[in-house]
Amino acid sequence: MANQNIIKQKEEEVKALAAKMKDAKLVLLTNYRGINVADDTALRKSVREIGAEYSVIKNNITRRALKECGIDTLDEALEGPTAVIIATEEYLPALKAIYKFGKENDFYQIKGGVLEGKVSSIEELTTLAQLPSREELIAKLAGCLLANVSKLAATLDAVRVKKESEEAK
Repeated sequence: MANQNIIKQKEEEVKALAAKMKDAKLVLLTNYRGINVADDTALRKSVREIGAEYSVIKNNITRRALKECGIDTLDEALEGPTAVIIATEEYLPALKAIYKFGKENDFYQIKGGVLEGKVSSIEELTTLAQLPSREELIAKLAGCLLANVSKLAATLDAVRVKKESEEAK
């Protein structure tokens, strides 16, 4: 029979993890099998820099924490080695960082996730990760607006030149 102290400690781990997951914008489950220490350290650092947490937690504890949050459809994702990424501020930077790392390292894969309290498929997560950042979208919008203003200015200038040439005749 398991020691009562160990059981109590695990219950507290589950409660703490569930509390983090409830407040999170993104909970991402990834397969980290095959990652070397240097890559793992670099990935953890990049995730930490964008305000997210990267942890390797036992699947059973993660499963129980997810169930405590009312999520029980990610059991398939909790097979084999699983890293848990939790982002509480913004979900997109963490999702992009993990996706980028997965593209550079074939063995590292997103297994599933919860986006703002809703279970998301791998396809949804990867589609979101491929979207341009907010700054890129603003830059594209500014470029489009600037292009239209430039076209308008060129058209007005052409009209001015035409009127001046007609008046000169």
